[in-house]
Amino acid sequence: MWTFIQNQIIGMKWLNGLIGQLLSASGLDTGDRIGGSVQFFLYDVIKITMLLCMLIFLISFIQSFFPPERSRKIMGKFQGVGANIVGALLGTVTPFCSCSSIPIFMGFTSAGIPIGVSFSFLISSPMVDLGSLVILMSIFGAKIAIVYVVLGLVIAVIGGIVIEKLHLENQIADFIRNSKSSVDIEASGLTVKERIVYSKDQVFATLKKVFPYILIGVGIGAMIHNWIPESWIQIVLGSDNPFGVIIATIVGVPMYADIFGMIPVAEALLAKGALLGTILSLMMAVTTLSLPSLIMLKKVIKPKLLGTFIAICSVGIIIVGYVFNAIAYLLV
Repeated sequence: MWTFIQNQIIGMKWLNGLIGQLLSASGLDTGDRIGGSVQFFLYDVIKITMLLCMLIFLISFIQSFFPPERSRKIMGKFQGVGANIVGALLGTVTPFCSCSSIPIFMGFTSAGIPIGVSFSFLISSPMVDLGSLVILMSIFGAKIAIVYVVLGLVIAVIGGIVIEKLHLENQIADFIRNSKSSVDIEASGLTVKERIVYSKDQVFATLKKVFPYILIGVGIGAMIHNWIPESWIQIVLGSDNPFGVIIATIVGVPMYADIFGMIPVAEALLAKGALLGTILSLMMAVTTLSLPSLIMLKKVIKPKLLGTFIAICSVGIIIVGYVFNAIAYLLV
């Protein structure tokens, strides 16, 4: 039953077969490079878009109960490691990229939330969310998706704890530390109908922002899947290169893409022989340490804290990559 759910409902394998039949009926050979690329492109774009729309609606409905002001109140009730865990978990119900997470991070910090808790949120928000869990599950299976999310949360919690212990509060920009939140936490009550309308609006707004990255990501994935020789991928990201995880992490930083755009790239790389942990390190680096988000973050935190944030995330991502490579045989 679970295999059917994973393959046919979440993975939509029936859609891939249907697209293949339609392309064959139109005279296109899906066994050659061009036909295979077209099938890969159409299948992944349609599948990811359908899943994304359903998931954004669901996540946005849940998120409507946790606006930033209410999230601040929730996090303010916890102390120590528990607060970091709550901050990281709240990040999973925010379908944002790293750039759009920064304003919420600023709001948390200005409201007096401990710096480590705010950073746990900032790390987990773009790296792991409920949407990425389901889409990862549709491609890589439940084990890999769950372990990815769990390890992402571990990075977020540990990263926040380390930053808290270093006492870098003075590295937050003065205009944020000196600002005070005056939002009425309880003023955002919505009816069910209003939450549904909000969720529908979020579907269109988020899809409009994310869809170009889906097209780009699937296009790159189709090219890798059908045009780049397998030997090339294996040389750079395969088991013969012990530095593959480090290379993937470094390469991912200058890139800017939503995790939903990176998943089809990861799918194609895995099919070509790249190691699982190396691929996931690339995904984490792109979504958490993208250059545009770091430029934005530089405006709100000082260089010492920015460097600490980059170092903690990079080390965590690299460790996760090597751990996944070591245990991949248990997950695939």
